[in-house]
Order: sequence, then C-alpha cells, then structure tokens
Amino acid sequence: MPRKILVTSALPYANGSIHLGHLVEYIQTDIWVRFQKMSGNTCHYVCADDTHGTPIMLRAEKEGITPEQLIAKVWLEHYDDFRAFHVAFDNYGSTNSGETKEFAEGIYRTLKAENLIDVRSIEQYYDPLKKMFLPDRFIKGECPKCGAKDQYGDNCESCGAAYAPTELKNPYSAVSGAPPELRQSKHYFFKLSSPSCQQFLREWTRSGSLQAEASNKMQEWLGAEGDNKLTDWDISRDAPYFGFEIPDAPGKYFYVWLDAPVGYMGSFKQLCKTKGISFDDFWRQGSDAELYHFIGKDILYFHALFWPAMLQHAGFRTPTKLFAHGFLTVNGEKMSKSRGTFITARSYVDHVQNTEYLRYYYAAKLNGSMEDLDLNLDDFVARVNSDLIGKYINIASRSAGFISKRFDGKLADHALLAKCASTSGLAGKLVEDFPKKNLLEVLQDSAEQIAEMYEARDYSRATRTVGSLLDLINAYIDATKPWELAKDPSNVEWLQGVCSVALQAFRIITIYLKPVLPHLAKDVESFLNVGELNWQDAHELLPSGHGINAYQHLMSRLDPKCIEAMVEANKQSLQPTPPPTSQQRHAEHQQHAAAPIVTEPGDATLPLKNVTMIAPIAETISIEDFSKIDLRVAHIINAEHVEGAEKLLKLTLDIGEPQPRTVFAGIKSAYDPEKLKGRMTVMVANLAPRKMKFGLSEGMVLAASGETPGLFVLSPDSGAQPGMRIK
Repeated sequence: MPRKILVTSALPYANGSIHLGHLVEYIQTDIWVRFQKMSGNTCHYVCADDTHGTPIMLRAEKEGITPEQLIAKVWLEHYDDFRAFHVAFDNYGSTNSGETKEFAEGIYRTLKAENLIDVRSIEQYYDPLKKMFLPDRFIKGECPKCGAKDQYGDNCESCGAAYAPTELKNPYSAVSGAPPELRQSKHYFFKLSSPSCQQFLREWTRSGSLQAEASNKMQEWLGAEGDNKLTDWDISRDAPYFGFEIPDAPGKYFYVWLDAPVGYMGSFKQLCKTKGISFDDFWRQGSDAELYHFIGKDILYFHALFWPAMLQHAGFRTPTKLFAHGFLTVNGEKMSKSRGTFITARSYVDHVQNTEYLRYYYAAKLNGSMEDLDLNLDDFVARVNSDLIGKYINIASRSAGFISKRFDGKLADHALLAKCASTSGLAGKLVEDFPKKNLLEVLQDSAEQIAEMYEARDYSRATRTVGSLLDLINAYIDATKPWELAKDPSNVEWLQGVCSVALQAFRIITIYLKPVLPHLAKDVESFLNVGELNWQDAHELLPSGHGINAYQHLMSRLDPKCIEAMVEANKQSLQPTPPPTSQQRHAEHQQHAAAPIVTEPGDATLPLKNVTMIAPIAETISIEDFSKIDLRVAHIINAEHVEGAEKLLKLTLDIGEPQPRTVFAGIKSAYDPEKLKGRMTVMVANLAPRKMKFGLSEGMVLAASGETPGLFVLSPDSGAQPGMRIK
C-alpha cells in the first residue's frame, strides 16, 4: 500500500538571505520527497518562514517599515530562491498566520490544563540604552563551559552546550554593545523537568526516532536515570516583541522557538484547506501516517527534546524520525554568518545560473549522517563536467543524431534491442571484460538497490552506483563505435540497435537521477517524447518503434570562470580579513612613531605626510555651548535623488525614534544615493526643521570638506547603533 508521509524542513528565519549552507537541507529534503512521490507514495512537503522575534522587530525599525511589511518582502525573496533551486514545497507559509497562532494557543492551553506551565519571576538581562529586555540570542559573551568568546546567550556554537544567558561570562548587549543589567520579570515556563516529560523523553530518544549519533547526544543531555538534568523551558518574552501574545498574559509573548515548530502544523493546515486533506490523519496520536523533520544538527536540542515533549503532552503525535545533517564548509573553511563567510543563493544564481549543478554536487556528498559537507569549488567544477556532461549527457549526444537522421527518429524493436544489448549478440564488438549479460537488464536490476539508498538518504552511494552504471554504458558505446557503424551501409541494423540501446539506457539513468535533477529530467522527457517518468518505469523499456524528438542540447559544461566570478563577488565573505595581531599593532605604532614630524604653534605635532592646508579654527566656545548640539548616530534607510534639485539628495534616517526623519543634504555631487543606503552616519538631531522647496528637512548630516575638491560624509565606528548620542 502507498505510504502517507508528511515532510518538513526547518523554517528559515525571515531576517536574512538564503545561502548555500541553508540549501544543503532543502535540497536534501527535496530529493527525498521527489523520490517518495516517484515511488507512488502520498508525500506532502511543507515549510514556512520563521517570522517572529526581536531581530525582526529591530530590523523593521531600522528600515522604517512594519514587521509585517518586512516579513512579506523576505518571504518573496526566500520563495524565489527556493524555486530557483527547484525545491518544490506543497505549501510554503509563514509562522505569522492564523493557523499557527491557533495551534500555538491551543497547545499552550492544554499544557496549562495539564499543570505543565509554571509562572515565576526571574532575573533577566535588560539593555539600559535600548530600554528592552534582551532575548538570549541578543546577549553575547564567553561560553561558561568551554570559554569560547562571542557566543550567544542560549547555546555555544563551539561546544554545543546549552545554558542560561546569566551564566555567560563578560556579557554584553548585541543590540547596543552596553553591559546588560539584571532586572526582575515574570516569565512562563514549560515544565520540562516534570517526571512525565523526563520519562517520555528517555523512552522517545531511544525509540529509533533519532540517528544513532543524535540519540547518543540526547542521552548526554538527559543524563542517567534519576539525574533530572533537564530544566524547565522559558517559553515567554517581554514586550516589545513581534509575535503572538500569550493568552490571558498582557505584555507577554510566546518565545519564537515555541511557535516556530508549530509553524509546521500551521503550514500543513493551510495545505489541508486547499487540497481537502484531513489534518488529523497526519497529526493525531495513533496516526498511521509518517512524519519526518529534516533539520540541521545545530537545532537538534529543540527538535529532539522540547518539541516532542510539547506534542506528546498536548495530545498530538510525535515525529516518526528526525533527520539531522551537518554544516557546510567552503573549501574546507567553516561558514559563519557572524564573519560573513557565506555565498548567497542569489549570488550563485547570478553567476553560475544552473542550480542543478549544485543539487548534483550536494547529492554526491550527502550520506544521511550528521557529518559536515564540504563544497570544494575546484572539485565542484571537475565533478559536474566529468559526471554530468562527460558521462551522462554525452550518452544522448553521441546516439540521438543517428536515430533522428538515419531512422526518422524511431527506436529499434525489442528483438533487435535484446540482440544488440547482449555480449553474444555483439560478437567481436564488445571489450572482453564487459559483463556477460544484457546491458539493459543490468540497469533495470539496479532499481531496488538505488531506491534503498534514496530511502536511507544515502545519496552519495546512489550517485556512485549511477556513476558505475554510466561507466558501463559509455564502455558499451566505446566498444560498439556507432560512428564507425555509420560508415558501412551493411551495419545499418546494428547502428539503429546500438543507438537505441544507448537511448533506452539513458532513459533508465534519467529515472535514477530525476530526484536530483528534476528540471533536466523534464527536458529529457520532452526529448524522448515520454510522459512523466516514475520509479517503476525503470523496469520497462520504451516500445518498439517509439519515436523521439530531435535532440536539443541538454546541459552545458560548467565554466570555471563563473565560479571565479562568484568567488570574487563574495571575496570579502570567503576570505575575511583577520584582525591585526598584537605584533602587527605594535609594528604599526612604531612606524607612526618613527615618522618625521613638524611642530606647529600650540605644540601640535603631526606626521609630516598628514599636514595639509586647513581652514582657520573658529573662535572658542564653552562646553555649555557644545552641549546644546545633539549629535546622534543615524542609519541611512533610504537615499534618493530630488527632482529639480542640482545639489540635494533626500535621505531617510533612523535615529532610534518611532518614525524616521527626512533630511535634504547637499551631497549629490559626491555620492551615488544607492551607495549610501544602509550606511551609518552622524546627524544634528536638535536643529530646527527647515521648510524647503522640496519638503521639510528635519536635521543635518555631517560631512567633511577642505580647500581641495571632495566631500566626505562622516561615519561612526563599527558597533555604533542608531540613536546613540555623540559626546
């Protein structure tokens, strides 16, 4: 009987672009889903943007838009990126949906009724500059377990430890950089430490729902029987916060990690409404459907402990299995958003274009384990050109022309196929070490073996097995030499038979690669004049005399220059400049100290090379006079030309106020407005608004200029935040 399967991938956060590290998971999942559908199983694949939390709120503020506008914009970007890489969701939703809110509130109320929600006052870090309680991910410091620096407030990316943010050493606010203050706040907790949760998780994590290495990791976190190592899970956050307010708790919101996995349910509910699917058939306890979550190993803790415990005690079924994968490295180096070492999906599309190259390369590396995967760019080019073009595409390009030109596009009948595909039927035309068996039967007999590899997510073995079959087919073509047969009219029957064997073999290989190369498979289906290929079709051959269409080029070689261009475009992220060492800083200091100096009135000393003619210094003012000027750090949200103005640019500035300000600045001659967007600058915030021909200017940005041409807008040092006062 066909299986009923629901599959999810982890929800990408709506605060950044999709990069090649993210795509490991979505391509891995998509391949598995496509295989299941090709095998005749009912398989639904849902996902959604993860849209709640403080980062969304803060970014929306900086951009001068609402959080709803921000997540709508990012949703389109994410959806377009996934579509470009042929990731085919049955529904792609958002956690900011009515369905997700309904399930989150329902789960909470059930847990509360089961006495699994506790309310208590806690000490929490507070940012005195931003005037807000800080989420765990907005507090950084040294890991209390391994001592790694710049780690988040909830878990360490270096050693994987989970902890409370108050355990961090030397903490600081990632929002303002200020040392946070501890303040009291009432919070809501899911009682993960309760005996029922502890016992359930000990059993569930050993039930086969996790990979062996993941199960072992969970036992470390759970500890031995009676250890009770799990602590209660804080599921609330204080206003201001973008998310769902907790029922009957004004000013308190669900922590994003509570409603993020609930987004799986919300997205599937949307699919159920549009397709007439029964939600309960897949989510009720005792369901005979299969539920699989594909995730990265960095979020295993949430999916293997919090999520199943929450589902179990709220009356829903738990996942059949969690499939965790490792991280992506590029040329052996770890990717890190904090260091910018990532290549975006859009950058790949812009420079390489063919996204199935990457799908194939990832498939050739993925083995169903939690091992990290390396994208070696030189190997990437070599493997694509060798395997896809040299071994696979060339089968069709070497055979199709003869069938079209000599035989009116008609394949040989099955009797001739059997004769031409066997060693005995081609006496003297095959190399001696070729298998003493019909070539097409060898290919067909591999279907079950390759299917097992796809089922186990061991795509690397599947592609290696297909590669071995491709070697056999190419050995067959090299041995039969259709280009030589075409020269002798007496070999016309052999020519049709040999080329037909090659194209029948090409069709079978296409079936085996279709989960990985879905777009290419569609082109092959059109070329071979066949309907949608499914897995069982590998056991059958195209009928005698089947007509094919004229061959059109299916795939081009990957030009290394495309990779070079992509690397150049991401050079800063691929090769981050390391901070100067203490020796380098000392050497730089010595260099400046040794520079020739010139003495000016007032004992001012400067390196000779920096002395220039400057405008006279203005008359002295008092500190009281200076304190009247309110200088603020400003984020340039937008910059644009002003119609009819020769010198002005219109700037939209965020200085931490509820609404951004408009400033007309006379810097048009020096700056392209597109280059100003996103920059930080300095503005006079308490200057009286000035009514201008083009609108109201609400301040003034600061820029430097001298006797020589040039205008230079000031920028604060990195780490400065919009609204900070300059003193």
